[in-house]
Amino acid sequence: MSAPLLSVRDLTVKAHGDETVRTLIDGVSLDLGRGEILGLVGESGSGKSLFCRSLIRLLPSSLLKIDGGQVLLEGRDLTGISDADMLAVRGGEIGMVFQNPTSHLDPVMRIGDQIAEGIRYHQGLNAQDARAAAIEILTQVGFPDPTRQYESYPHEFSGGMRQRAMIGVALSCNPKILIADEPTTALDVTIQAQILRLLMDIRDKRGLSIILITHDLGIVAQTCDRIAVLRGGQLLEQGPKRAILTHPQHPYTVSLIASHPSMPDETATPSAETDRTGHAVQPLLEIDDLHVRFNTGGSLFKGSSKTVSAVAGVSLRVMPGESVGIVGESGSGKSTLARAILGLTPLSSGHVTFDGIDLAQQTTAGLARICREAAMVFQDPFNALNPRMTIGQTLSEVLKVQGKIAPSAIPERVNELLDLVGLEREFAGRKPRSMSGGQCQRAGIARALAVDPKMIIADECVAALDVTIQAQIVELFQELKAKMQLTLLFIAHDLAIVRNLCERVVVMYRGEIVEEGRSADVFARPQHPYTAALIAAIPDIDPDKRLLGDASAAERENYFIPPQPKKHSR
Repeated sequence: MSAPLLSVRDLTVKAHGDETVRTLIDGVSLDLGRGEILGLVGESGSGKSLFCRSLIRLLPSSLLKIDGGQVLLEGRDLTGISDADMLAVRGGEIGMVFQNPTSHLDPVMRIGDQIAEGIRYHQGLNAQDARAAAIEILTQVGFPDPTRQYESYPHEFSGGMRQRAMIGVALSCNPKILIADEPTTALDVTIQAQILRLLMDIRDKRGLSIILITHDLGIVAQTCDRIAVLRGGQLLEQGPKRAILTHPQHPYTVSLIASHPSMPDETATPSAETDRTGHAVQPLLEIDDLHVRFNTGGSLFKGSSKTVSAVAGVSLRVMPGESVGIVGESGSGKSTLARAILGLTPLSSGHVTFDGIDLAQQTTAGLARICREAAMVFQDPFNALNPRMTIGQTLSEVLKVQGKIAPSAIPERVNELLDLVGLEREFAGRKPRSMSGGQCQRAGIARALAVDPKMIIADECVAALDVTIQAQIVELFQELKAKMQLTLLFIAHDLAIVRNLCERVVVMYRGEIVEEGRSADVFARPQHPYTAALIAAIPDIDPDKRLLGDASAAERENYFIPPQPKKHSR
């Protein structure tokens, strides 16, 4: 057996406070072979990212120190080399793709130049050749117009596009090892499959070794050769993926596998569903031929701008108490539709009627009704909460503004809201920075419930959470729907979660609805090729399931035909 490319032995990382020392990585040992993809899994706070940052001595705080162990890259111990030598290792030999691209892309530097910079520094190409190589990388990571988008800045792209750019920056240095820290969290399933296929292709062509940090066991099952499970900074078990997934030894690994939102067998008989439309019940939300357009490009010197249609003729009815999943790739118009419903984005034409009031014709009354009776749960649980306020203060502020209950009753209502979302009442005195992602997301749901809403719009609210916390949040929504008769619009790129949570699903592509219907019917028998592509790309925990990225380029292209005009059910 050939020697491993990277060998980690008894790595220990500790946090040195003024009076205490805490062990964050506790004697972890593992190997990474040449051309191998190692999946590093575990819940938030398990030490996955810190372990990988320790490999390249990029610890997030000066209080954190490597207190023991070795990191051997082709026999050279990286813990003992100089800072100057480590600079050459970072990027040139070990590249890293971070989870949050916004924090790691230069906001005042063009995307293409950021990729070309690494090519010139590590590969020694001139400016013209580096530009051509950067455009090629932009093409590989899924930019539709790489020559034009080379000149664009990070703020001009969606989160998913920024993540692709971040992957391009890492690949530009042509490293031996690529550490990918949740690289597809913000991407829809089809682009996720393409990125994973890209990483596997690069592995095959260059012999690239990859450490893939993820909370999605479906991704691990379909892309990785081996799996290592971390919890509390300790390595619980490791081994070939089939052995870990079929015969896990540790109870925590068993719970991770049980939490994965696998899709049901397509041949299963769909469960019966109550038909609300057969009764004389008015829709809570009715959208009629909605268009949202934005002006892009153009300047004082370059002439007129062009119009981009983010939402193009969407019509939809949502009944009281119904749960509707809205799915589609990044840029399909899901979030723009949500913002238009809540009055946060102006309507170009069409109508949005909420509880009988038309936002287009009765703007003031409609917005007032929306503010009182609808709420939104956002994707990033940390940035959605005020870091200066405790959770209790945040909830109290909403209750005061709503004015639905007496000031003296607010403290008790805060406790009731915390009980509803499964948080201990002592969380009323805590600030977001002292809470995990799942706890912050529960607080965000509590804030949404504080307005006593008829409808909640959840925009990718579980995308950044590990699978065990995802399962808890989905279960919470199910309980709240049963208790409070909430109407739920659930925007997600994880179709397995939508299938398990929502009664009805709406598929959006390029601003239009290309398919809608009962979830069981749409997922079992998709009518539109794009819907079929989305379903085919869902990472399944079965390692033998074929990844969409394994299809030929021509075959993949057939999935993304332009949507055909159709009549929406009314």
